[in-house]
Amino acid sequence: MHLHSMHAHVVSGVMTSPLTSPASEGRWTPRLWGTLLVLCAAMFLDALDVSMVGVALPSIGSDLHLSTSTLQWIVSGYILGYGGLLLLGGRTADLLGRRQVFLVALGVFALASLLGGLVDSGPLLIASRFVKGLSAAFTAPAGLSIITTTFPEGPLRNRALSIYTTCAATGFSMGLVLSGLLTEVSWRFTMLLPAPIALIALVAGLRLLPRSARERDHNGYDIPGAVLGTASMLLLVFTVVEAPQAGWASARTLLSFLAVAVLLTVFVRVERRSPGPLVRLGVLRSGNQVRAQFGAIAFFGSYVGFQFLTTLYMQSLLGWSALHTALAFLPAGALVAVSSTKVGAIVDRFGTPRLISAGFALMVLGYALFLRVDLSPVYAAAILPSMLLIGAACALVFPSLNIQATNGVDDHEQGMVSGLLNTSVQVGGAIFLAIVTAVVTAGAPAHTTPQAVLDSYRPGFVVVAAVALAGLLITLTGLRAPRPQQTVVIARSASLEAERVSARD
Repeated sequence: MHLHSMHAHVVSGVMTSPLTSPASEGRWTPRLWGTLLVLCAAMFLDALDVSMVGVALPSIGSDLHLSTSTLQWIVSGYILGYGGLLLLGGRTADLLGRRQVFLVALGVFALASLLGGLVDSGPLLIASRFVKGLSAAFTAPAGLSIITTTFPEGPLRNRALSIYTTCAATGFSMGLVLSGLLTEVSWRFTMLLPAPIALIALVAGLRLLPRSARERDHNGYDIPGAVLGTASMLLLVFTVVEAPQAGWASARTLLSFLAVAVLLTVFVRVERRSPGPLVRLGVLRSGNQVRAQFGAIAFFGSYVGFQFLTTLYMQSLLGWSALHTALAFLPAGALVAVSSTKVGAIVDRFGTPRLISAGFALMVLGYALFLRVDLSPVYAAAILPSMLLIGAACALVFPSLNIQATNGVDDHEQGMVSGLLNTSVQVGGAIFLAIVTAVVTAGAPAHTTPQAVLDSYRPGFVVVAAVALAGLLITLTGLRAPRPQQTVVIARSASLEAERVSARD
Protein backbone atom coordinates (compact mmCIF):
# COMPACT_ATOMS: atom_id res chain seq x y z
CA MET A 1 0.00 0.00 0.00
CA HIS A 2 1.36 3.40 -1.00
CA LEU A 3 1.36 6.02 1.75
CA HIS A 4 2.11 9.58 0.65
CA SER A 5 4.62 11.30 2.90
CA MET A 6 2.71 13.79 5.03
CA HIS A 7 5.14 14.45 7.89
CA ALA A 8 2.83 12.26 9.96
CA HIS A 9 3.39 11.65 13.61
CA VAL A 10 2.37 8.64 15.68
CA VAL A 11 0.79 9.71 18.96
CA SER A 12 -0.68 7.08 21.29
CA GLY A 13 -0.79 4.59 18.45
CA VAL A 14 -2.83 6.94 16.20
CA MET A 15 -1.47 8.52 13.03
CA THR A 16 -2.12 12.28 12.72
CA SER A 17 -0.84 15.19 10.66
CA PRO A 18 -0.47 18.60 12.29
CA LEU A 19 -1.32 20.58 9.18
CA THR A 20 -3.86 18.38 7.52
CA SER A 21 -5.87 16.62 10.18
CA PRO A 22 -8.99 18.80 9.67
CA ALA A 23 -8.74 18.33 5.92
CA SER A 24 -7.98 14.65 6.29
CA GLU A 25 -11.33 14.13 7.94
CA GLY A 26 -13.12 16.10 5.21
CA ARG A 27 -13.75 19.18 7.38
CA TRP A 28 -12.24 22.40 6.11
CA THR A 29 -11.90 24.96 8.88
CA PRO A 30 -12.26 28.72 8.20
CA ARG A 31 -8.47 29.02 8.56
CA LEU A 32 -7.95 26.31 5.95
CA TRP A 33 -10.31 28.09 3.55
CA GLY A 34 -8.45 31.34 4.28
CA THR A 35 -5.12 29.70 3.45
CA LEU A 36 -6.48 28.46 0.13
CA LEU A 37 -7.96 31.90 -0.61
CA VAL A 38 -4.58 33.63 -0.11
CA LEU A 39 -2.85 31.16 -2.43
CA CYS A 40 -5.62 31.52 -4.99
CA ALA A 41 -5.23 35.31 -4.87
CA ALA A 42 -1.56 35.02 -5.85
CA MET A 43 -2.36 32.66 -8.74
CA PHE A 44 -5.20 34.99 -9.78
CA LEU A 45 -2.74 37.90 -9.87
CA ASP A 46 -0.22 36.02 -12.00
CA ALA A 47 -2.87 35.22 -14.62
CA LEU A 48 -4.47 38.67 -14.40
CA ASP A 49 -1.15 40.40 -14.94
CA VAL A 50 -0.28 38.34 -18.02
CA SER A 51 -3.61 38.91 -19.77
CA MET A 52 -3.99 42.62 -18.94
CA VAL A 53 -0.73 43.84 -20.41
CA GLY A 54 -1.24 42.61 -23.97
CA VAL A 55 -4.23 44.84 -24.69
CA ALA A 56 -2.50 47.87 -23.16
CA LEU A 57 0.66 47.67 -25.30
CA PRO A 58 -0.43 50.07 -28.08
CA SER A 59 -1.28 52.78 -25.51
CA ILE A 60 2.01 52.21 -23.67
CA GLY A 61 3.98 52.50 -26.91
CA SER A 62 2.24 55.73 -27.87
CA ASP A 63 2.64 57.34 -24.44
CA LEU A 64 6.27 56.36 -23.83
CA HIS A 65 7.32 56.60 -27.52
CA LEU A 66 8.55 53.02 -27.69
CA SER A 67 9.38 51.10 -30.86
CA THR A 68 7.71 47.77 -31.58
CA SER A 69 10.89 45.84 -30.77
CA THR A 70 11.17 47.62 -27.41
CA LEU A 71 7.47 47.23 -26.70
CA GLN A 72 7.50 43.45 -26.99
CA TRP A 73 10.00 43.30 -24.14
CA ILE A 74 7.28 44.51 -21.75
CA VAL A 75 5.78 41.06 -22.27
CA SER A 76 9.03 39.19 -22.83
CA GLY A 77 10.69 40.69 -19.74
CA TYR A 78 8.02 39.13 -17.54
CA ILE A 79 8.33 35.77 -19.32
CA LEU A 80 12.11 35.90 -19.01
CA GLY A 81 12.06 36.44 -15.23
CA TYR A 82 9.24 33.96 -14.68
CA GLY A 83 10.36 31.11 -16.92
CA GLY A 84 14.05 31.50 -16.16
CA LEU A 85 13.87 31.34 -12.37
CA LEU A 86 11.07 28.85 -11.68
CA LEU A 87 13.39 25.92 -10.97
CA LEU A 88 15.32 28.02 -8.48
CA GLY A 89 12.07 29.33 -6.98
CA GLY A 90 10.67 25.85 -6.42
CA ARG A 91 13.77 24.49 -4.76
CA THR A 92 14.24 27.64 -2.65
CA ALA A 93 10.72 27.13 -1.25
CA ASP A 94 11.68 23.60 -0.18
CA LEU A 95 14.93 24.72 1.46
CA LEU A 96 14.05 28.07 3.08
CA GLY A 97 10.41 27.43 3.94
CA ARG A 98 7.39 27.76 1.64
CA ARG A 99 5.55 30.34 3.72
CA GLN A 100 8.57 32.62 4.04
CA VAL A 101 9.44 32.47 0.33
CA PHE A 102 5.82 32.99 -0.73
CA LEU A 103 5.27 36.07 1.45
CA VAL A 104 8.56 37.79 0.57
CA ALA A 105 8.00 37.22 -3.15
CA LEU A 106 4.40 38.48 -2.90
CA GLY A 107 5.65 41.68 -1.26
CA VAL A 108 8.16 42.19 -4.08
CA PHE A 109 5.36 41.62 -6.62
CA ALA A 110 3.23 44.34 -4.99
CA LEU A 111 6.13 46.82 -4.97
CA ALA A 112 7.06 46.11 -8.60
CA SER A 113 3.40 46.59 -9.62
CA LEU A 114 3.35 49.99 -7.95
CA LEU A 115 6.60 51.08 -9.61
CA GLY A 116 5.45 49.81 -13.00
CA GLY A 117 2.43 52.12 -12.90
CA LEU A 118 4.47 55.19 -11.95
CA VAL A 119 7.55 55.08 -14.19
CA ASP A 120 7.94 57.29 -17.27
CA SER A 121 10.69 55.33 -18.99
CA GLY A 122 10.50 52.27 -21.23
CA PRO A 123 13.60 50.58 -19.76
CA LEU A 124 12.34 51.13 -16.20
CA LEU A 125 8.94 49.67 -17.12
CA ILE A 126 10.65 46.61 -18.65
CA ALA A 127 12.80 46.27 -15.52
CA SER A 128 9.71 46.35 -13.29
CA ARG A 129 8.11 43.67 -15.46
CA PHE A 130 11.22 41.48 -15.11
CA VAL A 131 11.11 41.87 -11.33
CA LYS A 132 7.41 40.92 -11.33
CA GLY A 133 8.19 37.82 -13.36
CA LEU A 134 11.02 36.99 -10.98
CA SER A 135 8.74 37.29 -7.94
CA ALA A 136 6.06 35.16 -9.63
CA ALA A 137 8.74 32.51 -10.21
CA PHE A 138 8.88 32.16 -6.42
CA THR A 139 5.19 32.63 -5.48
CA ALA A 140 3.86 30.10 -8.05
CA PRO A 141 5.83 26.98 -6.96
CA ALA A 142 5.73 27.99 -3.29
CA GLY A 143 1.95 28.44 -3.42
CA LEU A 144 1.33 25.16 -5.22
CA SER A 145 3.60 23.25 -2.83
CA ILE A 146 1.82 24.78 0.20
CA ILE A 147 -1.43 23.32 -1.16
CA THR A 148 0.06 19.90 -1.85
CA THR A 149 1.62 19.70 1.61
CA THR A 150 -1.45 21.05 3.42
CA PHE A 151 -4.08 18.90 1.71
CA PRO A 152 -3.51 15.11 1.67
CA GLU A 153 -3.20 13.33 -1.65
CA GLY A 154 -6.54 12.14 -2.98
CA PRO A 155 -10.02 13.70 -3.22
CA LEU A 156 -9.30 16.58 -0.82
CA ARG A 157 -6.17 17.72 -2.63
CA ASN A 158 -7.91 17.27 -5.99
CA ARG A 159 -10.70 19.55 -4.80
CA ALA A 160 -8.23 22.19 -3.56
CA LEU A 161 -6.23 22.10 -6.80
CA SER A 162 -9.35 22.40 -8.94
CA ILE A 163 -10.34 25.55 -7.01
CA TYR A 164 -6.78 26.86 -7.29
CA THR A 165 -6.57 26.40 -11.05
CA THR A 166 -10.05 27.88 -11.48
CA CYS A 167 -8.73 31.12 -9.98
CA ALA A 168 -5.98 31.17 -12.62
CA ALA A 169 -8.54 30.85 -15.42
CA THR A 170 -10.79 33.45 -13.81
CA GLY A 171 -7.89 35.87 -13.45
CA PHE A 172 -6.91 35.41 -17.08
CA SER A 173 -10.48 35.98 -18.30
CA MET A 174 -11.07 38.98 -16.05
CA GLY A 175 -7.72 40.43 -17.10
CA LEU A 176 -8.81 40.46 -20.73
CA VAL A 177 -12.00 42.37 -19.90
CA LEU A 178 -10.48 44.68 -17.30
CA SER A 179 -7.62 45.61 -19.62
CA GLY A 180 -10.08 46.78 -22.24
CA LEU A 181 -11.91 48.92 -19.68
CA LEU A 182 -8.88 50.29 -17.81
CA THR A 183 -6.88 51.11 -20.93
CA GLU A 184 -9.70 53.41 -22.01
CA VAL A 185 -8.82 55.53 -18.94
CA SER A 186 -5.04 54.98 -18.76
CA TRP A 187 -2.67 52.08 -19.32
CA ARG A 188 -1.14 52.87 -15.91
CA PHE A 189 -4.19 51.43 -14.15
CA THR A 190 -3.46 48.05 -15.74
CA MET A 191 -0.05 48.14 -14.05
CA LEU A 192 -1.30 49.49 -10.71
CA LEU A 193 -4.33 47.24 -10.20
CA PRO A 194 -2.38 44.16 -8.96
CA ALA A 195 -0.60 46.20 -6.24
CA PRO A 196 -3.49 46.61 -3.73
CA ILE A 197 -4.70 43.04 -4.34
CA ALA A 198 -1.20 41.69 -3.65
CA LEU A 199 -0.94 43.85 -0.51
CA ILE A 200 -4.26 42.55 0.87
CA ALA A 201 -3.18 38.96 0.13
CA LEU A 202 0.15 39.61 1.88
CA VAL A 203 -1.49 40.90 5.06
CA ALA A 204 -3.93 37.97 5.08
CA GLY A 205 -1.10 35.52 4.39
CA LEU A 206 0.87 36.72 7.40
CA ARG A 207 -2.07 35.65 9.60
CA LEU A 208 -3.37 32.59 7.79
CA LEU A 209 -0.58 30.66 6.05
CA PRO A 210 0.70 27.69 8.06
CA ARG A 211 4.23 27.77 9.38
CA SER A 212 6.45 25.63 7.18
CA ALA A 213 9.64 24.02 8.36
CA ARG A 214 12.76 24.25 6.26
CA GLU A 215 14.20 21.07 4.84
CA ARG A 216 16.73 20.01 7.44
CA ASP A 217 18.92 17.31 5.94
CA HIS A 218 19.29 18.99 2.57
CA ASN A 219 23.02 18.25 2.20
CA GLY A 220 23.89 21.87 1.61
CA TYR A 221 22.87 24.22 -1.17
CA ASP A 222 23.36 23.18 -4.77
CA ILE A 223 24.92 26.48 -5.84
CA PRO A 224 26.46 25.16 -9.11
CA GLY A 225 23.12 23.59 -10.03
CA ALA A 226 21.25 26.79 -9.20
CA VAL A 227 23.59 28.89 -11.34
CA LEU A 228 23.55 26.46 -14.28
CA GLY A 229 19.80 25.80 -14.12
CA THR A 230 18.89 29.47 -13.91
CA ALA A 231 21.38 30.47 -16.62
CA SER A 232 20.18 27.76 -19.02
CA MET A 233 16.49 28.64 -18.56
CA LEU A 234 17.15 32.39 -18.88
CA LEU A 235 19.21 31.87 -22.05
CA LEU A 236 16.65 29.46 -23.53
CA VAL A 237 13.72 31.85 -23.00
CA PHE A 238 15.80 34.81 -24.23
CA THR A 239 16.90 32.94 -27.36
CA VAL A 240 13.37 31.81 -28.23
CA VAL A 241 11.91 35.27 -27.67
CA GLU A 242 14.56 36.93 -29.84
CA ALA A 243 14.72 34.24 -32.57
CA PRO A 244 11.86 35.56 -34.77
CA GLN A 245 13.59 38.96 -35.02
CA ALA A 246 17.19 37.75 -35.19
CA GLY A 247 16.32 34.87 -37.55
CA TRP A 248 16.06 31.20 -36.59
CA ALA A 249 19.01 30.30 -38.82
CA SER A 250 21.16 33.28 -37.84
CA ALA A 251 24.55 32.69 -36.25
CA ARG A 252 23.40 34.47 -33.11
CA THR A 253 20.39 32.19 -32.64
CA LEU A 254 22.25 28.98 -33.45
CA LEU A 255 25.12 29.83 -31.11
CA SER A 256 22.64 30.68 -28.36
CA PHE A 257 20.89 27.31 -28.75
CA LEU A 258 24.29 25.60 -28.71
CA ALA A 259 25.16 27.42 -25.48
CA VAL A 260 21.81 26.32 -23.98
CA ALA A 261 22.56 22.70 -24.90
CA VAL A 262 26.01 22.92 -23.29
CA LEU A 263 24.63 24.50 -20.11
CA LEU A 264 21.87 21.88 -19.82
CA THR A 265 24.36 19.04 -20.36
CA VAL A 266 26.63 20.35 -17.63
CA PHE A 267 23.55 20.96 -15.42
CA VAL A 268 22.48 17.32 -15.76
CA ARG A 269 25.99 16.11 -14.88
CA VAL A 270 26.10 18.35 -11.81
CA GLU A 271 22.64 17.26 -10.65
CA ARG A 272 23.55 13.58 -10.92
CA ARG A 273 26.53 14.06 -8.62
CA SER A 274 25.09 16.62 -6.19
CA PRO A 275 24.04 15.32 -2.74
CA GLY A 276 21.27 17.95 -2.64
CA PRO A 277 20.32 18.66 -6.27
CA LEU A 278 18.23 21.59 -7.48
CA VAL A 279 16.22 19.04 -9.50
CA ARG A 280 16.38 15.39 -8.51
CA LEU A 281 16.44 13.74 -11.93
CA GLY A 282 15.08 10.49 -10.50
CA VAL A 283 11.64 12.09 -10.25
CA LEU A 284 11.46 11.95 -14.05
CA ARG A 285 11.60 8.16 -14.00
CA SER A 286 7.86 8.25 -13.37
CA GLY A 287 5.89 7.99 -16.62
CA ASN A 288 3.04 10.04 -15.16
CA GLN A 289 5.47 12.81 -14.23
CA VAL A 290 7.05 12.93 -17.69
CA ARG A 291 3.63 12.95 -19.37
CA ALA A 292 2.50 15.77 -17.08
CA GLN A 293 5.55 17.89 -18.00
CA PHE A 294 5.22 17.34 -21.76
CA GLY A 295 1.46 17.79 -21.50
CA ALA A 296 1.99 21.17 -19.83
CA ILE A 297 4.34 22.24 -22.64
CA ALA A 298 1.84 21.26 -25.34
CA PHE A 299 -1.19 22.63 -23.49
CA PHE A 300 0.08 26.14 -22.81
CA GLY A 301 2.18 26.33 -25.97
CA SER A 302 -0.81 25.65 -28.20
CA TYR A 303 -3.15 27.98 -26.28
CA VAL A 304 -0.76 30.94 -26.24
CA GLY A 305 -0.22 30.57 -29.99
CA PHE A 306 -3.98 30.37 -30.56
CA GLN A 307 -4.71 33.45 -28.45
CA PHE A 308 -1.99 35.45 -30.20
CA LEU A 309 -3.27 34.65 -33.71
CA THR A 310 -6.93 35.04 -32.77
CA THR A 311 -6.29 38.46 -31.23
CA LEU A 312 -4.53 39.59 -34.42
CA TYR A 313 -7.40 38.20 -36.51
CA MET A 314 -10.08 39.98 -34.49
CA GLN A 315 -8.39 43.35 -34.08
CA SER A 316 -6.33 43.70 -37.27
CA LEU A 317 -8.62 42.01 -39.79
CA LEU A 318 -12.10 42.33 -38.31
CA GLY A 319 -11.48 45.74 -36.75
CA TRP A 320 -12.80 44.77 -33.34
CA SER A 321 -11.91 46.88 -30.29
CA ALA A 322 -9.83 45.56 -27.41
CA LEU A 323 -12.96 45.19 -25.28
CA HIS A 324 -14.87 43.44 -28.08
CA THR A 325 -11.98 41.00 -28.48
CA ALA A 326 -11.85 40.35 -24.74
CA LEU A 327 -15.57 39.62 -24.66
CA ALA A 328 -15.15 37.15 -27.54
CA PHE A 329 -12.74 35.12 -25.37
CA LEU A 330 -14.94 35.44 -22.28
CA PRO A 331 -17.15 32.33 -22.83
CA ALA A 332 -14.07 30.09 -22.66
CA GLY A 333 -12.92 31.64 -19.38
CA ALA A 334 -16.43 31.61 -17.94
CA LEU A 335 -16.81 27.92 -18.75
CA VAL A 336 -13.52 27.19 -16.97
CA ALA A 337 -14.55 29.23 -13.92
CA VAL A 338 -17.90 27.42 -13.64
CA SER A 339 -16.70 23.87 -14.29
CA SER A 340 -13.15 23.61 -12.93
CA THR A 341 -14.29 23.29 -9.33
CA LYS A 342 -16.04 20.04 -10.28
CA VAL A 343 -12.94 18.52 -11.87
CA GLY A 344 -11.60 17.19 -8.57
CA ALA A 345 -14.58 14.85 -8.19
CA ILE A 346 -14.28 13.74 -11.82
CA VAL A 347 -10.57 12.98 -11.32
CA ASP A 348 -11.44 10.81 -8.32
CA ARG A 349 -13.69 8.72 -10.55
CA PHE A 350 -11.82 8.54 -13.87
CA GLY A 351 -8.18 9.42 -13.10
CA THR A 352 -6.01 12.16 -14.59
CA PRO A 353 -4.86 10.34 -17.78
CA ARG A 354 -8.41 10.01 -19.09
CA LEU A 355 -9.33 13.61 -18.29
CA ILE A 356 -6.15 15.02 -19.85
CA SER A 357 -6.66 12.93 -22.99
CA ALA A 358 -10.31 13.99 -23.26
CA GLY A 359 -9.33 17.63 -22.76
CA PHE A 360 -6.67 17.52 -25.46
CA ALA A 361 -9.16 15.89 -27.85
CA LEU A 362 -11.60 18.78 -27.26
CA MET A 363 -8.76 21.25 -27.74
CA VAL A 364 -7.71 19.75 -31.09
CA LEU A 365 -11.34 19.86 -32.26
CA GLY A 366 -11.73 23.48 -31.16
CA TYR A 367 -8.58 24.57 -33.01
CA ALA A 368 -9.58 22.62 -36.13
CA LEU A 369 -13.04 24.23 -36.22
CA PHE A 370 -11.47 27.69 -36.02
CA LEU A 371 -9.77 27.11 -39.37
CA ARG A 372 -13.19 27.76 -40.97
CA VAL A 373 -13.23 31.47 -40.07
CA ASP A 374 -13.42 34.09 -42.81
CA LEU A 375 -13.52 37.88 -43.04
CA SER A 376 -17.20 38.15 -42.14
CA PRO A 377 -17.79 35.55 -39.44
CA VAL A 378 -21.01 35.03 -37.54
CA TYR A 379 -19.73 34.83 -33.98
CA ALA A 380 -22.26 32.28 -32.71
CA ALA A 381 -21.61 29.90 -35.62
CA ALA A 382 -17.93 30.40 -36.48
CA ILE A 383 -16.15 31.44 -33.25
CA LEU A 384 -18.25 30.52 -30.22
CA PRO A 385 -18.09 26.71 -30.75
CA SER A 386 -14.29 26.81 -30.71
CA MET A 387 -14.26 29.02 -27.60
CA LEU A 388 -16.56 26.64 -25.73
CA LEU A 389 -14.57 23.56 -26.76
CA ILE A 390 -11.29 25.19 -25.76
CA GLY A 391 -12.80 26.38 -22.46
CA ALA A 392 -13.98 22.84 -21.66
CA ALA A 393 -10.52 21.52 -22.58
CA CYS A 394 -8.79 23.98 -20.26
CA ALA A 395 -11.17 23.06 -17.43
CA LEU A 396 -10.20 19.41 -17.77
CA VAL A 397 -6.50 19.62 -18.64
CA PHE A 398 -5.00 22.30 -16.39
CA PRO A 399 -6.20 21.02 -12.98
CA SER A 400 -5.50 17.42 -14.01
CA LEU A 401 -1.91 18.24 -15.00
CA ASN A 402 -1.30 19.85 -11.60
CA ILE A 403 -2.80 16.84 -9.82
CA GLN A 404 -0.84 14.30 -11.86
CA ALA A 405 2.48 16.13 -11.46
CA THR A 406 2.23 16.46 -7.67
CA ASN A 407 0.71 13.07 -6.78
CA GLY A 408 3.09 10.52 -5.29
CA VAL A 409 5.79 13.13 -4.56
CA ASP A 410 7.24 13.48 -1.06
CA ASP A 411 6.48 16.70 0.78
CA HIS A 412 10.08 17.87 0.79
CA GLU A 413 10.14 17.76 -3.05
CA GLN A 414 6.76 19.38 -3.75
CA GLY A 415 8.34 22.80 -4.38
CA MET A 416 10.83 21.28 -6.82
CA VAL A 417 8.09 19.49 -8.80
CA SER A 418 5.86 22.59 -8.75
CA GLY A 419 8.72 24.67 -10.13
CA LEU A 420 9.38 22.05 -12.80
CA LEU A 421 5.73 22.03 -13.90
CA ASN A 422 5.51 25.83 -14.05
CA THR A 423 8.78 25.90 -16.00
CA SER A 424 7.28 23.51 -18.56
CA VAL A 425 4.22 25.77 -18.86
CA GLN A 426 6.22 28.98 -19.37
CA VAL A 427 8.92 27.53 -21.62
CA GLY A 428 6.24 25.78 -23.72
CA GLY A 429 4.40 29.07 -24.12
CA ALA A 430 7.55 30.98 -25.08
CA ILE A 431 8.81 28.35 -27.56
CA PHE A 432 5.57 27.74 -29.45
CA LEU A 433 4.56 31.40 -29.53
CA ALA A 434 7.90 32.12 -31.18
CA ILE A 435 7.40 29.22 -33.63
CA VAL A 436 3.87 30.34 -34.53
CA THR A 437 5.11 33.91 -35.02
CA ALA A 438 7.92 32.69 -37.28
CA VAL A 439 5.51 30.57 -39.38
CA VAL A 440 3.12 33.48 -39.87
CA THR A 441 5.92 35.93 -40.62
CA ALA A 442 7.45 33.57 -43.21
CA GLY A 443 4.11 33.36 -44.99
CA ALA A 444 3.39 37.10 -44.87
CA PRO A 445 2.05 38.20 -48.28
CA ALA A 446 3.72 40.81 -50.46
CA HIS A 447 0.34 42.41 -51.12
CA THR A 448 -1.37 42.77 -47.78
CA THR A 449 -5.00 42.33 -48.72
CA PRO A 450 -7.19 41.17 -45.80
CA GLN A 451 -7.75 37.77 -47.41
CA ALA A 452 -4.03 37.29 -48.04
CA VAL A 453 -3.25 38.16 -44.43
CA LEU A 454 -5.88 35.71 -43.20
CA ASP A 455 -4.41 33.01 -45.44
CA SER A 456 -0.99 33.67 -43.89
CA TYR A 457 -2.48 33.06 -40.44
CA ARG A 458 -3.85 29.62 -41.33
CA PRO A 459 -0.48 27.77 -41.21
CA GLY A 460 -0.05 29.20 -37.70
CA PHE A 461 -3.41 27.78 -36.66
CA VAL A 462 -2.38 24.42 -38.17
CA VAL A 463 0.79 24.48 -36.01
CA VAL A 464 -1.33 25.24 -32.95
CA ALA A 465 -3.61 22.27 -33.68
CA ALA A 466 -0.58 20.03 -34.34
CA VAL A 467 0.96 20.91 -30.97
CA ALA A 468 -2.32 20.05 -29.20
CA LEU A 469 -2.49 16.78 -31.19
CA ALA A 470 1.04 15.94 -30.03
CA GLY A 471 -0.10 16.55 -26.46
CA LEU A 472 -3.04 14.19 -27.03
CA LEU A 473 -0.79 11.43 -28.39
CA ILE A 474 1.62 11.78 -25.47
CA THR A 475 -1.12 11.60 -22.86
CA LEU A 476 -2.84 8.66 -24.56
CA THR A 477 0.17 6.52 -23.65
CA GLY A 478 -0.79 7.02 -20.01
CA LEU A 479 -4.08 5.17 -20.50
CA ARG A 480 -2.16 1.89 -20.75
CA ALA A 481 -0.48 2.38 -17.40
CA PRO A 482 -2.27 0.91 -14.36
CA ARG A 483 -4.13 3.50 -12.32
CA PRO A 484 -2.51 3.86 -8.89
CA GLN A 485 -4.68 3.46 -5.84
CA GLN A 486 -4.99 6.73 -3.92
CA THR A 487 -5.08 6.13 -0.20
CA VAL A 488 -5.72 8.79 2.41
CA VAL A 489 -4.64 7.77 5.88
CA ILE A 490 -6.61 9.21 8.76
CA ALA A 491 -6.52 8.56 12.45
CA ARG A 492 -9.72 6.54 12.61
CA SER A 493 -8.78 4.03 9.89
CA ALA A 494 -5.31 3.56 11.37
CA SER A 495 -6.78 2.88 14.79
CA LEU A 496 -9.33 0.37 13.42
CA GLU A 497 -6.65 -1.48 11.49
CA ALA A 498 -4.52 -1.75 14.62
CA GLU A 499 -7.48 -3.18 16.53
CA ARG A 500 -8.10 -5.78 13.83
CA VAL A 501 -4.48 -6.91 13.86
CA SER A 502 -4.54 -7.12 17.63
CA ALA A 503 -7.75 -9.20 17.55
CA ARG A 504 -6.27 -11.65 15.03
CA ASP A 505 -3.16 -12.08 17.15
